[in-house]
Amino acid sequence: MESAPDHIIHWVASQILPHEADVRAWLMRARLGRDDAEDILQESYCRMAELSHIEHITSPRAYFFTVARNIALMRLRRARIVRIESVDEIDRLEVMSDLPSPEQVSVARSDLARLKRVIATLPARCRRVFEMRKIEGLPQKEIARRMGLSEHMVENDAAKALRLIMKAMAEDEPRLQPRKEFMRGTDAGRN
Repeated sequence: MESAPDHIIHWVASQILPHEADVRAWLMRARLGRDDAEDILQESYCRMAELSHIEHITSPRAYFFTVARNIALMRLRRARIVRIESVDEIDRLEVMSDLPSPEQVSVARSDLARLKRVIATLPARCRRVFEMRKIEGLPQKEIARRMGLSEHMVENDAAKALRLIMKAMAEDEPRLQPRKEFMRGTDAGRN
């Protein structure tokens, strides 16, 4: 399996991974068992790694819950003997609200301030390319034209900036470190 594109990895690390504990707890409340819950989480990450674009996802939290729910239901339907209570429990569990709690808002603000500090430490050209590409939303070709660079250099600088940002953020916050098996696109925990 090919590794996921950098923008998908960053999106999963920043927008999906923070909700893993909530999805795990939700799956456990559905009486799926720890191993099944972990398998469903892993399969959810694999499915998200296969995404080619994410612009259509307006609520990453709800998307994560939906992917996990669909996988859980598919697994239950495939099982030869299905406990009716399990299907009923999953159907009755409601996906938690998309609205962030005050604590989540505070953490998000703190994360944004930290991200701004990290971006400010990037090498000048790298930082400018990143800002133009990711914040202003300019295409590579336009950035290359404006900065007098080749598109290849713009692509390299954008990727370098993303790597440096992810590394700095992950060093500050261990929960943002992508899991090794997700990064490789395999399930390293199973043989």
